[in-house]
Amino acid sequence: MKTSSLLLGCVLLCAGFAHAADKPLIRIGARVFTEQTLLAEITSQYLRTQGYDVQVTGGLGSSLARSAHENGQLDLMWEYTGVSLVAYNHVTEKLDSEQSYARVKQLDAKKGLAWLTPSKFSNTYALALPKNVADEYPQINSISDLNSVLQRDPKTHHLVALDTEFANRSDGLAGMVKLYGMNLTRNNIRQMDAGLVYTALRNGQVFAGLVYTTDGRLNAFKLKLLEDDKHYFPDYTAAPVVRQAYLDAHPQLAEQLKPLAELFDDQTMRQLNARVDVDHESPSAVAADFLRQHPIN
Repeated sequence: MKTSSLLLGCVLLCAGFAHAADKPLIRIGARVFTEQTLLAEITSQYLRTQGYDVQVTGGLGSSLARSAHENGQLDLMWEYTGVSLVAYNHVTEKLDSEQSYARVKQLDAKKGLAWLTPSKFSNTYALALPKNVADEYPQINSISDLNSVLQRDPKTHHLVALDTEFANRSDGLAGMVKLYGMNLTRNNIRQMDAGLVYTALRNGQVFAGLVYTTDGRLNAFKLKLLEDDKHYFPDYTAAPVVRQAYLDAHPQLAEQLKPLAELFDDQTMRQLNARVDVDHESPSAVAADFLRQHPIN
């Protein structure tokens, strides 16, 4: 009797292994901010319903994520056209959204990465003022306006908060300072985690801060977005990017991800981000609820 039970257990265990082996493993990476976490979580939950075994690695810096993607340690990333264009491919000419997508698709193909159907949202950067500063300086409506005030009155309490990644990226602080002629030094720059930038803005602890245009905290914290009047920030349309070798092995993935990508627009992303950053819901719960509300056949 014991022998029969043992044999049955081995058969079931082997069947379980065989079933798991039938599921292709896809390794998804996410950079270290809420929107990336949400996109990776929604994608992972969705792909599990499509028969994939999914492994997610979150909290990655841009350079590490890109290196892992190119080296075959990650199969899928949600990437932004502007990041690939400027930071990874060093293209500095000004391109619109369609031109940006076409260019990165072409350039990244040479590196073994395939850009799939893009989303309908662009999460670009902006500088924003907290409510107390916006009320005190109603004349500040653009980055040039902000620069004029900073140049005229360079007080140490006029702090500008930037997330660490932007402050150290080629398409980040250095380029913005050069284009706008900004006199930003260590005395009035504060580098911090992206989430803490919003906290500092909400609490009126800084004069201005770097934000993302699809962030759910913009409205909740009554932040005033400044016009990028010299058009420094590139288009940052998001799209799933897959290793070409993985796509060759699983060509159905492109069509499976297309309807998912098309669900995301600016307003949708603001709402999803707000549920995590403002309402403090877990990304996994938000992802599950989103997929229930938007079933994909």
